[in-house]
Amino acid sequence: MTRLSLLCLVIGLRSLVAARAAAAQQPVTRAQAIAAALERGARVALGRADTAAARGGVRAARAFLNPSFSGTYTKAVPQYHAIVDLPLDVPWLRAPRIGAAEFARDAVRYGFAFERAAIRFDADTSYTRALAAAAHARLSHRNALDADSLFAMARLRREVGDASELDVRLAAVNAGQLENVASDDSLTGIAALLALQLAMGLPGEEPAITLSDSLAPPADSVGLAVAEPLPVAAARASLRSAERALTLAHRSAFGAPSLQLGVENGDPTGSEPGVLPTIGLSLPLPLFNWNGGAAAQAAAARDRAQAELDLVRRETDATIARARRERTAALARLERDARLLASADRVAAMSLQAYAEGAIPLANVLEAQRNAREALGRYIDDLAAAHTAIALVRLMTAAPDQP
Repeated sequence: MTRLSLLCLVIGLRSLVAARAAAAQQPVTRAQAIAAALERGARVALGRADTAAARGGVRAARAFLNPSFSGTYTKAVPQYHAIVDLPLDVPWLRAPRIGAAEFARDAVRYGFAFERAAIRFDADTSYTRALAAAAHARLSHRNALDADSLFAMARLRREVGDASELDVRLAAVNAGQLENVASDDSLTGIAALLALQLAMGLPGEEPAITLSDSLAPPADSVGLAVAEPLPVAAARASLRSAERALTLAHRSAFGAPSLQLGVENGDPTGSEPGVLPTIGLSLPLPLFNWNGGAAAQAAAARDRAQAELDLVRRETDATIARARRERTAALARLERDARLLASADRVAAMSLQAYAEGAIPLANVLEAQRNAREALGRYIDDLAAAHTAIALVRLMTAAPDQP
């Protein structure tokens, strides 16, 4: 059995095994992969929990304090006392408390929206990497077959005296190297597919899905930029929450008063018959604590939130500008790659025909085929880079949504 026949048999067996395995695998589109990542991902569950906690914080800030009841007995008349202490939620304390909680909720909501956008980005780019890895694997297997065919041609030409032993050895080395590359690319493709499964919340031990979409040139469908990116909106909401918390800390130096309502009865002498109403007002006195420590902590948190907002704004603007440059460059590279790929394929086909006719040496054929392989590999990589760049622009310009 010749080397070409053996390689065809091995690849045929691999294809049969792969076909049987693929029959038990579920075809998944890019949109389905993103939806599964948003549904099953642990990051989404954490974000939902944080959002629910922030909503609970707003409810707690809006709640009124419960009254307290006290009953006492004294020997002095009246002997029985029942008092209800009703805390007064004064507006100058209630408003900043609720405002701080609402802005904190907005910060969490914006952060969760950006987290969902980041999950979409991760699933999208994982799908793109899996498609690129599969394309490289198919290219490598095809190159291995072509190299083995060239090796068989070189041996036939040596037998008839049209090729030297050097040509045969060059073809053998080329065929062996490309077979190793095909094996490596197959493992890389499986690893990329398993990484996509993990991003979708599926087990990552064995391939359980197949890719339905193809690695086509992307459509530059990024919409207009929103007025404020999500990371900046979240940082701004955190700053406003810190400012309201500082206002609350300053105003809390004088605590909220409470209204006391009660009744008294139980005069043994009978001089004060019936139930006697009582009313009072409790005012906290800031003799020992002017809430200076809490105000200092709130001021430091406000300053930190301001610095965080400035940093996030600069980093976000820089990331958006870089992503837009990468998108423009990637789309321009795709146009050049398409022209270069067509020329390289034509040169490779012409050189192989010329070698079969004895017009050029084998080294020229190998060089032409290497250029064609590199052109196609670069085209695949630039396709993936263009998809990733467009996805990054879409991530950084995502609009707020209601999680």
